[in-house]
Formats: sequence, C-alpha cells, structure tokens
Amino acid sequence: MKRWDQRPFEIRNLFNPAFCGLILFRALDSYQEEDVRGMPFSLSLLVLPLCLHKDSREVIASSPRSYLLKTAENNPQVMVGFANRVTQMRPYSFEGFGLLMERGCIAIADDGRVQTVPNKVRKAVTGTDETVSCQKVARIVGREFARIADRVTIYTTFGIRP
Repeated sequence: MKRWDQRPFEIRNLFNPAFCGLILFRALDSYQEEDVRGMPFSLSLLVLPLCLHKDSREVIASSPRSYLLKTAENNPQVMVGFANRVTQMRPYSFEGFGLLMERGCIAIADDGRVQTVPNKVRKAVTGTDETVSCQKVARIVGREFARIADRVTIYTTFGIRP
C-alpha cells in the first residue's frame, strides 16, 4: 500500500480512513443492535465492498426491507467480481479499523467479534447524498448479516470460499 501522500487524489478522497471507518462503524452498530456479541471480523471485511460499490449499494438500497440473501439471488450482478473487490478493499478496511481502534470507537471481544463503543460516533447520518447512501446501506448490511447469523451462508451467497 502506498504512503498517504503518494496516493492519487481520487483514492485519498474515496477511501479516506475516516469515511471507511464510519461506514464500518454503521454496519457494526446495526449488527450489534440485533446481536449484542458484535460482528465477526471475517464478515466485517465484506462491508466496504458492498457499501462503496455503486451498483451493489443501489441494489441493496432499492429493497431495504427485503432479505439480503433474496436480494443477492435476484440480482446476480452484485456478485460479479465481488471476491476481487473484497481483496482490493481489505487494506482500506484495515485502515478504517485502525482509526476506529485508535479513537476508541470499537473493541475486540475475546472471541474475535468486533463491538462498537457507545457514544463515540454521532448517530445522525449526515453528508452528501452519496455518503448518506453509503451509511444507510451499511446499516442495512449490518442488520442483515446479524439476521442471517451464519458466516458460511453469507460467504457462499456472495461467491467467496469461506
């Protein structure tokens, strides 16, 4: 991964660690509302590729009350190149997690689950239309991951070998 000052302007803006951390936090927080134990770390790596990829985000946002597995089944274009996106987004996820840890916004449980720390991030979802959309989809993804409650099912649905 290139040093921050050597990255292209677009990459610095889109994959800003604070923004990526916020998206991760929204998903983790939503997951934790359903399952107080927190999100398994392995699932958290799927959040950014789903929320930042415009086509995936639009598909998920268009049916927020539908089950994520059903949405993925009805829209196979979401899965095209998904495993590659996960691999490419992993460094940005790690940077987001690093910032969240450094700021005391998340904690890691003994079993490796990632938990949010209350009152560290504003609950209000604000920003441009696109950043608000990313945050809202992150909440949907977190909630749906918690409802599915099976990592293997989620990974298999999106074409990733667990």
